[in-house]
Amino acid sequence: ASVALVPDGENYKTLESAERLYDAALEAGLDRCSPVLALGGGVIGDLAGFVAATYQRGVPLVQLPTTLLAQVDSSVGGKVAVNHPAGKNMIGAFYQPALVLIDPETLGTLPARELIAGMAEVIKYGVIWDREFFEYLEAYLPQALSLEPTIIPQVIEQCCIIKALIVGQDEREQGVRTLLNLGHTLGHALESITDYKKYRHGEAVAVGMAAAGYLAEELGWWSASDCERMRQLLRRTGLPYSIPGFDISKLMELIAHDKKLLGNNVRWVLPRELG
Repeated sequence: ASVALVPDGENYKTLESAERLYDAALEAGLDRCSPVLALGGGVIGDLAGFVAATYQRGVPLVQLPTTLLAQVDSSVGGKVAVNHPAGKNMIGAFYQPALVLIDPETLGTLPARELIAGMAEVIKYGVIWDREFFEYLEAYLPQALSLEPTIIPQVIEQCCIIKALIVGQDEREQGVRTLLNLGHTLGHALESITDYKKYRHGEAVAVGMAAAGYLAEELGWWSASDCERMRQLLRRTGLPYSIPGFDISKLMELIAHDKKLLGNNVRWVLPRELG
């Protein structure tokens, strides 16, 4: 086995990093049957996955996610990518892993902030797909955050079941898979505008979910009480749910470059009711 290390952080998810990994793979003499094992969080999974998808036109990929966010979201579903100065995940592919191996015990190594950030994607599944799951999170949030062994594996499993169900219906995001982007339209723009230094991905998604909630409420799409329940769950988790003073025109400009555009229209995912 050959080991290549990449520093932590979204600003390392670049073509330069990919190039260094191609060099390492060639130096190690990896062929088309050599699997790439992605051990780490979402950035590593996306980057190593992108390398696996493109090295010699595709080699087997094994995802070994070690963060909550990667375990419940980015390691499952086959999206791999690197960032471009113009926006997040602009260069990538749909490339399914041969195996995703999740060990909840790795979560014990995480700083609290990283764990809390991952909960944003967990809450998202309840909002977009499964009301009972949302209510389960409302009831067992403290136990989930303290990684109780009777609770956290069930939480991870339910997220993976929901994501696999959605991706199985729409791998390339032509329809129902779009729901997984709740909170991501504004979230990606927030990450970009702060140069990936201020927000963890989950924190930016939490702010984006709150914004989508407000929009849906303004449009009369969902009730103020549902919106408040989502906000309260984000708050209890320790996630941000508002934006401290940013240049809104710059944010809107970034949102206008989002790859989820349809024609010239920004496509928002807005909830109608919990679940």
